[in-house]
Amino acid sequence: MSHDEMFVASLRNRIRAMNTLWERAISDMTLEQLNHHERAGVLPIAFSFSHYIRSQDQSISAIFLGEPPLWQQGGWAAKVGVTVDALGREETVEQMEHQRFGDLDAWKAYQSGVIARTTRVLETLTAARLAEVVLPQLPPNMQNIFCALVIGPGAPLRRLDVLECFVYQHGLRHMGEVEHGRALVGLGGMTS
Repeated sequence: MSHDEMFVASLRNRIRAMNTLWERAISDMTLEQLNHHERAGVLPIAFSFSHYIRSQDQSISAIFLGEPPLWQQGGWAAKVGVTVDALGREETVEQMEHQRFGDLDAWKAYQSGVIARTTRVLETLTAARLAEVVLPQLPPNMQNIFCALVIGPGAPLRRLDVLECFVYQHGLRHMGEVEHGRALVGLGGMTS
């Protein structure tokens, strides 16, 4: 196996493993647990799921497939019955702490679709495709995000950066929130 093949396989495996955690995390939750709101200023578990899975959907759909997100294509906002149909990037904590889902089965179907789509894209990855530049540099409104720290000032955003920053590390960061939220509603963690 070449170094390029080993790197691509590692990235593919890390994202698959992380998505397995997202699937496990939702598998035993009730709608009440998902919508639990601890107190003012604290986001419900539903926020973490909505924010991250929709971000993965956008990243894969736009950057790798050149399509609108599944969220829009399938009219999932209405099916899931979200109380706040926003990603939560530009919105305040006060706005997003009101995020709730109305239909857990619909959410699970949407999440499964996003993860299946990501898995299909991962199968097509090559080192050359990952090296392709998506943006010559991040726009001004994204200069304070984690990815800006990763790629550095004025650097181009590559497909690799999209997967590493917006899919993989972003997913792990929010999984930490989910695991903490699960503890607050009496559920266990995702790994030992």
